[in-house]
Amino acid sequence: MTPDEAPRITPHRLYRIAWTVYLVLAIAGGVWMAIARGGLSLDQFVDPGRWAIELAWGAGTGLALIGLWELGRHTLGLARELERLLAEILSGLPAPDAVALALISAFAEELFFRGAVQGSLGIVVATVLFALLHTGPGRAFWLWTLFAAVAGLAFGLLVRELGTLLAPMTAHFLVNAVNLTRISRAAEKGPASETGSLGD
Repeated sequence: MTPDEAPRITPHRLYRIAWTVYLVLAIAGGVWMAIARGGLSLDQFVDPGRWAIELAWGAGTGLALIGLWELGRHTLGLARELERLLAEILSGLPAPDAVALALISAFAEELFFRGAVQGSLGIVVATVLFALLHTGPGRAFWLWTLFAAVAGLAFGLLVRELGTLLAPMTAHFLVNAVNLTRISRAAEKGPASETGSLGD
């Protein structure tokens, strides 16, 4: 069997695998937080008295990170190569599924890394582990790891300053939703559209 004949993970299977992984991560994070803090409560996720402020900080941070990624993909060849590789993985993933993955990934990863890991071990450990989760083979994926480290630090600072998970979850969702949707659409259009793109 040649590399071109190797079986490829279908979008449906990728979607199911991702949901399974994120649900396990969310459960692990929730259990960890409950044990470490003596239970879970609404005020760990949002302050009802200032939810709009937390939402605004999350949206602003997410948009800033998207802008940083846009700058990178327009100036760095390595960034365009990374987006091409990610497009191959996401090829055929419908836009609604991409948004759903953005939602579950933002919730699960923030619950685990910012809620559980940062709450117990600190922002540095949480940021490093989050960055290491976002990696892959080849030099192009180093850029993904670096971007994840910057984003993870930003998410961690939101938690440290605001005290809840709503802002980082919002920022994380925006970054993933915009990039996953754009990359999956670029994959559908073919190589010509991928030259000006970069992703999650």
